Amino acid sequence: MEISVPATSANLGPGFDTLGVALDLRNVVRIKRSKFFSISIKGEGSNNVRLKGNNLFISIFNENYRKLRGFERIEKFRFTFYNKIPLSRGLGSSSAVIVSAIAAAYAMAGVAVTKEKLLDIALTYEHHPDNITPAVMGGFNVAVVEKKHVYSLKKSMPADLQAVVVIPNKPISTNYSRTKLPRHFSTADVVYNLSRSSLLTAAIFSEQWDMLRVASQDRMHQDVRMRGLPELFTLQKLALANGALMSTLSGSGSTFFNMVYKEDAKRLAAKLKERFGKFQVKILDFDNAGLIVHE
Repeated sequence: MEISVPATSANLGPGFDTLGVALDLRNVVRIKRSKFFSISIKGEGSNNVRLKGNNLFISIFNENYRKLRGFERIEKFRFTFYNKIPLSRGLGSSSAVIVSAIAAAYAMAGVAVTKEKLLDIALTYEHHPDNITPAVMGGFNVAVVEKKHVYSLKKSMPADLQAVVVIPNKPISTNYSRTKLPRHFSTADVVYNLSRSSLLTAAIFSEQWDMLRVASQDRMHQDVRMRGLPELFTLQKLALANGALMSTLSGSGSTFFNMVYKEDAKRLAAKLKERFGKFQVKILDFDNAGLIVHE
């Protein structure tokens, strides 16, 4: 069987822990029953020896598979990972692992699971829904958690928009970056973010893209996180001056996400490559399919 899951960009400026969108950059895992347990990693993380000895996918897969099958001893499988999502760069690599591992466990156990239920299970491992929801559902998603259940709404992204993502050569740890965030926010800043997050959601659902520049502004987390890599402030200004409809830190970073009309994507990418030669610049389509299971 084969599981495929897209990269994601979360927060999207003011939508802290709430908004996210899926990108057509996919991790694929192929699983076969085998006489011996084995792991093979190709692409991102292939040179990281620790991923074979302490593999999050295997841990989550085994935990859920045992619950479903009731076996004390786990069956043997051969896992082959084809990874395209960069690790620890704010493109949802951990969420991709979590949702694909759960989906794989259910599929190999022969137990049907809805995407909605899968999201609720994923909350056990990822307590914020902004990345896991678009990874499962595809498209742009607004998601909240109420009594351990994810409530979400999806908007499929049109083909005439693309993402230009800039991936620095330095990671930013999500857990570490959260420790740098303020413990308290003023009423003015909270209202600022609520208003922009609401407008951003409405603009995307109604496809009023000219609203995105104003709607994507943030006062809660971006500036604090970007200080760890000051070049990002210049990057954001350059992107907005060269056709980006919105330019935001992707997740906790260090990747920067830019939404752009397809006709402007190559020009923006060229400008960013010229200025930030040491960073990767990728033009990506949006993904509307989300998690895909082939049995």
